[in-house]
Amino acid sequence: MNDRLVSPRLSIVVPCFNEQDGLDEFVRRMVLAATEAVGQDYEIIAVDDGSSDATWDLITAHSCDLPNLIGVRLMRNYGHQMAATAGLSVARGERVLLIDADLQDPPELLLLMTPIMDRGADVVYGQRSSRAGETRFKLVTAAAFYRLLGRLTSVPIPKDAGDFRLMSRRVVDILLAMPERDRFIRGMVSWVGGRQVALPYERDARFAGETKYPLRKMVRFALDAITSFSTVPLRIATWVGFLSAVIAVALVGYTLVQWFAGHTVAGWSSLMATVAGFFSIQFIGMGIMGEYLGRLVEEAKQRPMFAVDSVSRGGVSRPLELMTANMRPSERRAAVERAIGVEPDLHTHDDRTGTRD
Repeated sequence: MNDRLVSPRLSIVVPCFNEQDGLDEFVRRMVLAATEAVGQDYEIIAVDDGSSDATWDLITAHSCDLPNLIGVRLMRNYGHQMAATAGLSVARGERVLLIDADLQDPPELLLLMTPIMDRGADVVYGQRSSRAGETRFKLVTAAAFYRLLGRLTSVPIPKDAGDFRLMSRRVVDILLAMPERDRFIRGMVSWVGGRQVALPYERDARFAGETKYPLRKMVRFALDAITSFSTVPLRIATWVGFLSAVIAVALVGYTLVQWFAGHTVAGWSSLMATVAGFFSIQFIGMGIMGEYLGRLVEEAKQRPMFAVDSVSRGGVSRPLELMTANMRPSERRAAVERAIGVEPDLHTHDDRTGTRD
Protein backbone atom coordinates (compact mmCIF):
# COMPACT_ATOMS: atom_id res chain seq x y z
CA MET A 1 0.00 0.00 0.00
CA ASN A 2 1.60 3.21 -1.13
CA ASP A 3 -1.25 5.59 -1.90
CA ARG A 4 -1.02 9.30 -1.43
CA LEU A 5 -3.28 11.10 1.04
CA VAL A 6 -3.57 14.68 2.15
CA SER A 7 -4.37 15.60 5.73
CA PRO A 8 -7.77 14.26 6.77
CA ARG A 9 -10.25 16.76 8.18
CA LEU A 10 -10.58 14.74 11.36
CA SER A 11 -8.39 12.40 13.40
CA ILE A 12 -9.93 10.36 16.22
CA VAL A 13 -7.46 9.19 18.88
CA VAL A 14 -8.59 6.23 20.98
CA PRO A 15 -6.34 4.91 23.81
CA CYS A 16 -7.21 1.24 24.45
CA PHE A 17 -6.22 -1.02 27.33
CA ASN A 18 -7.94 -4.42 27.60
CA GLU A 19 -11.03 -3.22 25.73
CA GLN A 20 -11.81 -6.40 23.78
CA ASP A 21 -15.38 -6.67 25.08
CA GLY A 22 -16.51 -3.25 23.92
CA LEU A 23 -14.19 -2.36 21.03
CA ASP A 24 -16.44 -3.65 18.24
CA GLU A 25 -19.37 -1.56 19.46
CA PHE A 26 -17.16 1.50 19.90
CA VAL A 27 -15.80 1.23 16.35
CA ARG A 28 -19.32 0.80 14.94
CA ARG A 29 -20.67 3.90 16.70
CA MET A 30 -17.55 5.98 16.11
CA VAL A 31 -17.52 5.21 12.37
CA LEU A 32 -21.18 6.20 12.07
CA ALA A 33 -20.61 9.48 13.95
CA ALA A 34 -17.44 10.36 12.02
CA THR A 35 -19.07 9.57 8.67
CA GLU A 36 -22.04 11.78 9.47
CA ALA A 37 -19.73 14.60 10.62
CA VAL A 38 -17.11 14.67 7.82
CA GLY A 39 -17.99 11.93 5.34
CA GLN A 40 -15.01 9.65 4.68
CA ASP A 41 -12.45 12.37 5.37
CA TYR A 42 -11.31 11.03 8.75
CA GLU A 43 -8.93 8.59 10.40
CA ILE A 44 -9.25 6.60 13.62
CA ILE A 45 -6.01 6.08 15.57
CA ALA A 46 -6.56 3.13 17.93
CA VAL A 47 -3.64 2.86 20.39
CA ASP A 48 -3.13 -0.48 22.13
CA ASP A 49 -1.48 0.39 25.45
CA GLY A 50 0.11 -3.01 26.12
CA SER A 51 -3.18 -4.90 26.46
CA SER A 52 -3.08 -8.49 27.74
CA ASP A 53 -6.30 -9.55 25.99
CA ALA A 54 -7.35 -9.65 22.31
CA THR A 55 -7.53 -5.85 21.91
CA TRP A 56 -4.68 -5.69 19.37
CA ASP A 57 -6.10 -8.58 17.32
CA LEU A 58 -9.41 -6.72 17.10
CA ILE A 59 -7.68 -3.48 16.12
CA THR A 60 -5.76 -5.29 13.37
CA ALA A 61 -8.95 -6.96 12.12
CA HIS A 62 -10.75 -3.62 11.98
CA SER A 63 -7.82 -2.06 10.11
CA CYS A 64 -8.28 -4.71 7.43
CA ASP A 65 -11.97 -3.87 7.00
CA LEU A 66 -11.72 -0.10 7.51
CA PRO A 67 -9.14 1.83 5.47
CA ASN A 68 -9.72 4.82 7.77
CA LEU A 69 -8.50 2.93 10.86
CA ILE A 70 -4.84 2.90 11.91
CA GLY A 71 -3.67 0.70 14.79
CA VAL A 72 -0.72 1.70 16.97
CA ARG A 73 0.74 -0.91 19.30
CA LEU A 74 2.94 0.27 22.17
CA MET A 75 5.71 -2.01 23.42
CA ARG A 76 4.26 -2.12 26.95
CA ASN A 77 1.63 -0.49 29.13
CA TYR A 78 2.68 3.15 29.56
CA GLY A 79 -0.57 4.44 31.03
CA HIS A 80 -3.53 6.33 29.61
CA GLN A 81 -1.85 9.74 29.27
CA MET A 82 1.14 8.34 27.38
CA ALA A 83 -1.09 6.23 25.14
CA ALA A 84 -3.14 9.34 24.35
CA THR A 85 0.09 11.25 23.60
CA ALA A 86 1.21 8.45 21.27
CA GLY A 87 -2.08 8.67 19.41
CA LEU A 88 -1.87 12.45 19.15
CA SER A 89 1.66 12.09 17.75
CA VAL A 90 0.38 9.86 14.97
CA ALA A 91 -2.77 11.88 14.19
CA ARG A 92 -2.55 13.99 11.01
CA GLY A 93 -5.99 15.59 10.95
CA GLU A 94 -6.88 19.26 10.87
CA ARG A 95 -8.96 18.53 13.97
CA VAL A 96 -8.36 15.82 16.55
CA LEU A 97 -10.94 14.14 18.78
CA LEU A 98 -9.56 12.45 21.91
CA ILE A 99 -11.96 9.83 23.26
CA ASP A 100 -11.78 6.60 25.28
CA ALA A 101 -13.03 3.27 23.94
CA ASP A 102 -15.24 2.42 26.93
CA LEU A 103 -18.24 4.35 25.50
CA GLN A 104 -18.71 6.38 28.67
CA ASP A 105 -18.19 9.40 26.42
CA PRO A 106 -20.73 9.03 23.58
CA PRO A 107 -19.08 9.19 20.12
CA GLU A 108 -22.23 10.86 18.79
CA LEU A 109 -21.31 14.07 20.64
CA LEU A 110 -18.83 14.70 17.83
CA LEU A 111 -21.83 15.95 15.85
CA LEU A 112 -22.40 18.66 18.47
CA MET A 113 -18.72 19.53 18.88
CA THR A 114 -18.06 20.08 15.18
CA PRO A 115 -20.37 23.10 14.65
CA ILE A 116 -19.02 24.73 17.82
CA MET A 117 -15.50 24.50 16.39
CA ASP A 118 -16.80 25.74 13.04
CA ARG A 119 -17.77 28.93 14.88
CA GLY A 120 -14.17 29.57 15.95
CA ALA A 121 -13.45 27.44 19.02
CA ASP A 122 -9.92 26.07 19.42
CA VAL A 123 -11.04 23.35 21.85
CA VAL A 124 -14.46 21.86 22.59
CA TYR A 125 -14.35 19.75 25.75
CA GLY A 126 -16.99 17.54 27.27
CA GLN A 127 -18.10 18.59 30.75
CA ARG A 128 -19.88 15.92 32.76
CA SER A 129 -23.20 16.98 34.21
CA SER A 130 -23.81 13.46 35.53
CA ARG A 131 -21.83 10.22 35.75
CA ALA A 132 -23.83 7.01 35.37
CA GLY A 133 -22.48 3.78 36.83
CA GLU A 134 -20.01 5.47 39.21
CA THR A 135 -19.81 4.62 42.91
CA ARG A 136 -20.54 7.31 45.47
CA PHE A 137 -16.90 7.14 46.59
CA LYS A 138 -15.72 7.83 43.02
CA LEU A 139 -18.15 10.72 42.63
CA VAL A 140 -17.16 12.34 45.94
CA THR A 141 -13.41 11.93 45.41
CA ALA A 142 -13.61 13.19 41.80
CA ALA A 143 -15.54 16.28 42.88
CA ALA A 144 -13.04 16.93 45.70
CA PHE A 145 -10.10 16.48 43.32
CA TYR A 146 -11.35 18.98 40.74
CA ARG A 147 -12.14 21.59 43.37
CA LEU A 148 -8.79 21.12 45.13
CA LEU A 149 -6.98 21.33 41.79
CA GLY A 150 -8.84 24.53 40.97
CA ARG A 151 -7.65 26.14 44.20
CA LEU A 152 -4.04 25.03 43.86
CA THR A 153 -3.29 25.81 40.22
CA SER A 154 -2.74 29.16 38.57
CA VAL A 155 -4.11 27.79 35.27
CA PRO A 156 -7.93 27.56 35.26
CA ILE A 157 -8.69 23.87 34.65
CA PRO A 158 -12.39 23.18 34.00
CA LYS A 159 -14.21 21.19 36.67
CA ASP A 160 -15.76 17.81 35.85
CA ALA A 161 -13.99 17.59 32.49
CA GLY A 162 -11.86 14.65 31.39
CA ASP A 163 -9.71 14.19 28.32
CA PHE A 164 -12.72 13.87 25.98
CA ARG A 165 -12.35 16.85 23.66
CA LEU A 166 -12.09 18.06 20.08
CA MET A 167 -8.95 20.12 19.38
CA SER A 168 -7.67 22.16 16.46
CA ARG A 169 -4.41 21.21 14.74
CA ARG A 170 -2.71 24.27 16.21
CA VAL A 171 -3.54 23.24 19.78
CA VAL A 172 -2.42 19.64 19.16
CA ASP A 173 0.95 20.74 17.79
CA ILE A 174 1.54 23.02 20.78
CA LEU A 175 0.56 20.16 23.08
CA LEU A 176 3.00 17.78 21.39
CA ALA A 177 5.79 20.36 21.72
CA MET A 178 5.56 20.15 25.52
CA PRO A 179 8.30 17.73 26.58
CA GLU A 180 7.24 16.81 30.13
CA ARG A 181 6.94 13.11 31.01
CA ASP A 182 4.38 13.35 33.82
CA ARG A 183 1.55 14.37 31.55
CA PHE A 184 -1.84 15.72 32.58
CA ILE A 185 -3.37 16.36 29.18
CA ARG A 186 -6.50 18.21 30.25
CA GLY A 187 -4.36 20.63 32.26
CA MET A 188 -1.85 21.03 29.43
CA VAL A 189 -4.63 21.87 26.98
CA SER A 190 -5.98 24.45 29.44
CA TRP A 191 -2.48 25.94 29.71
CA VAL A 192 -2.36 26.41 25.91
CA GLY A 193 -5.32 28.78 26.08
CA GLY A 194 -7.25 29.98 23.06
CA ARG A 195 -11.02 29.80 22.85
CA GLN A 196 -12.10 26.72 24.80
CA VAL A 197 -15.81 25.89 24.97
CA ALA A 198 -17.56 23.43 27.29
CA LEU A 199 -20.17 20.98 26.04
CA PRO A 200 -22.22 19.65 28.99
CA TYR A 201 -23.29 16.02 28.64
CA GLU A 202 -24.45 13.05 30.67
CA ARG A 203 -21.69 10.48 30.97
CA ASP A 204 -22.79 6.90 30.38
CA ALA A 205 -21.77 3.79 32.29
CA ARG A 206 -19.05 1.60 30.79
CA PHE A 207 -20.36 -0.50 27.91
CA ALA A 208 -18.30 -3.54 29.01
CA GLY A 209 -15.40 -4.51 31.21
CA GLU A 210 -14.21 -2.74 34.33
CA THR A 211 -12.57 0.58 35.11
CA LYS A 212 -8.86 0.93 34.34
CA TYR A 213 -8.48 3.48 37.14
CA PRO A 214 -8.47 1.75 40.54
CA LEU A 215 -7.78 3.79 43.69
CA ARG A 216 -4.00 3.45 43.38
CA LYS A 217 -3.97 4.87 39.84
CA MET A 218 -6.41 7.61 40.81
CA VAL A 219 -4.10 8.77 43.61
CA ARG A 220 -1.09 8.67 41.28
CA PHE A 221 -3.00 10.62 38.63
CA ALA A 222 -4.04 13.25 41.19
CA LEU A 223 -0.42 13.66 42.35
CA ASP A 224 0.76 14.06 38.74
CA ALA A 225 -1.91 16.68 38.11
CA ILE A 226 -1.14 18.74 41.22
CA THR A 227 2.65 18.60 40.96
CA SER A 228 2.57 19.34 37.22
CA PHE A 229 0.54 22.51 37.57
CA SER A 230 1.15 23.87 41.05
CA THR A 231 3.98 24.63 43.48
CA VAL A 232 1.48 25.41 46.24
CA PRO A 233 2.27 22.13 48.12
CA LEU A 234 5.88 23.28 48.42
CA ARG A 235 4.72 26.60 49.85
CA ILE A 236 2.41 24.80 52.26
CA ALA A 237 5.33 22.65 53.44
CA THR A 238 7.40 25.80 53.99
CA TRP A 239 4.69 27.57 56.02
CA VAL A 240 3.96 24.43 58.04
CA GLY A 241 7.68 24.29 58.81
CA PHE A 242 7.64 27.90 60.04
CA LEU A 243 4.53 27.24 62.11
CA SER A 244 6.13 24.15 63.64
CA ALA A 245 9.22 26.17 64.54
CA VAL A 246 7.07 28.82 66.29
CA ILE A 247 5.21 26.16 68.26
CA ALA A 248 8.50 24.49 69.20
CA VAL A 249 9.94 27.78 70.48
CA ALA A 250 6.76 28.39 72.49
CA LEU A 251 7.00 24.92 74.03
CA VAL A 252 10.65 25.49 74.98
CA GLY A 253 9.69 28.81 76.59
CA TYR A 254 6.85 27.13 78.50
CA THR A 255 9.21 24.40 79.71
CA LEU A 256 11.77 26.96 80.98
CA VAL A 257 9.10 28.95 82.81
CA GLN A 258 7.86 25.80 84.53
CA TRP A 259 11.42 24.80 85.47
CA PHE A 260 12.20 28.20 87.05
CA ALA A 261 8.90 28.04 88.90
CA GLY A 262 9.95 24.74 90.42
CA HIS A 263 7.18 22.76 88.79
CA THR A 264 8.04 19.33 87.50
CA VAL A 265 5.77 18.03 84.82
CA ALA A 266 5.43 14.29 84.53
CA GLY A 267 4.50 14.03 80.87
CA TRP A 268 6.60 11.47 79.05
CA SER A 269 3.64 10.43 76.89
CA SER A 270 2.77 13.97 75.88
CA LEU A 271 6.43 14.68 75.17
CA MET A 272 6.70 11.67 72.90
CA ALA A 273 3.46 12.65 71.14
CA THR A 274 4.84 16.14 70.54
CA VAL A 275 8.13 14.81 69.17
CA ALA A 276 6.31 12.32 66.94
CA GLY A 277 4.05 15.11 65.66
CA PHE A 278 6.94 17.32 64.69
CA PHE A 279 8.77 14.46 62.99
CA SER A 280 5.60 13.62 61.05
CA ILE A 281 5.38 17.20 59.80
CA GLN A 282 9.01 17.08 58.74
CA PHE A 283 8.58 13.83 56.87
CA ILE A 284 5.46 15.11 55.12
CA GLY A 285 7.42 18.15 53.97
CA MET A 286 10.28 15.96 52.81
CA GLY A 287 7.82 13.73 50.95
CA ILE A 288 6.32 16.69 49.11
CA MET A 289 9.76 17.93 48.09
CA GLY A 290 10.67 14.37 47.09
CA GLU A 291 7.71 14.23 44.68
CA TYR A 292 8.96 17.33 42.88
CA LEU A 293 12.60 16.20 42.96
CA GLY A 294 11.67 12.82 41.52
CA ARG A 295 9.93 14.51 38.61
CA LEU A 296 13.01 16.64 37.95
CA VAL A 297 15.13 13.47 37.83
CA GLU A 298 12.76 11.85 35.33
CA GLU A 299 12.77 14.95 33.14
CA ALA A 300 16.57 15.15 33.26
CA LYS A 301 16.91 11.59 31.87
CA GLN A 302 15.33 12.75 28.58
CA ARG A 303 14.01 9.28 27.80
CA PRO A 304 11.41 8.92 25.03
CA MET A 305 7.86 9.13 26.41
CA PHE A 306 6.84 5.84 24.79
CA ALA A 307 8.05 3.19 22.37
CA VAL A 308 5.89 1.98 19.49
CA ASP A 309 6.08 -1.68 18.54
CA SER A 310 4.22 -1.42 15.24
CA VAL A 311 1.61 0.47 13.24
CA SER A 312 -1.13 -1.39 11.40
CA ARG A 313 -3.07 -0.13 8.38
CA GLY A 314 -4.99 -2.30 5.95
CA GLY A 315 -3.91 -5.35 7.93
CA VAL A 316 -0.23 -4.62 7.24
CA SER A 317 2.01 -3.87 10.23
CA ARG A 318 5.12 -1.72 9.95
CA PRO A 319 7.59 -0.32 12.51
CA LEU A 320 7.37 3.35 13.45
CA GLU A 321 10.52 5.41 13.76
CA LEU A 322 11.39 6.78 17.19
CA MET A 323 9.51 9.99 17.93
CA THR A 324 11.01 12.62 20.20
CA ALA A 325 9.50 15.70 21.80
CA ASN A 326 11.70 18.09 19.83
CA MET A 327 10.65 16.85 16.38
CA ARG A 328 9.09 19.42 14.08
CA PRO A 329 5.48 18.73 13.09
CA SER A 330 6.52 18.04 9.48
CA GLU A 331 9.16 15.53 10.59
CA ARG A 332 6.68 13.74 12.83
CA ARG A 333 4.11 13.57 10.06
CA ALA A 334 6.65 12.18 7.56
CA ALA A 335 7.59 9.40 10.00
CA VAL A 336 3.93 8.49 10.47
CA GLU A 337 3.19 8.45 6.76
CA ARG A 338 6.17 6.17 6.07
CA ALA A 339 4.90 3.79 8.75
CA ILE A 340 1.34 3.63 7.37
CA GLY A 341 2.50 3.30 3.78
CA VAL A 342 1.45 6.74 2.58
CA GLU A 343 3.60 8.73 0.19
CA PRO A 344 4.58 11.88 2.16
CA ASP A 345 2.89 15.09 1.07
CA LEU A 346 5.65 17.30 -0.30
CA HIS A 347 3.68 20.41 0.67
CA THR A 348 3.22 19.66 4.34
CA HIS A 349 2.54 22.82 6.31
CA ASP A 350 4.89 23.42 9.24
CA ASP A 351 2.88 25.18 11.94
CA ARG A 352 5.97 26.35 13.81
CA THR A 353 7.40 28.43 11.00
CA GLY A 354 4.26 29.26 9.07
CA THR A 355 6.04 28.09 5.89
CA ARG A 356 5.70 25.11 3.64
CA ASP A 357 8.48 22.52 3.73
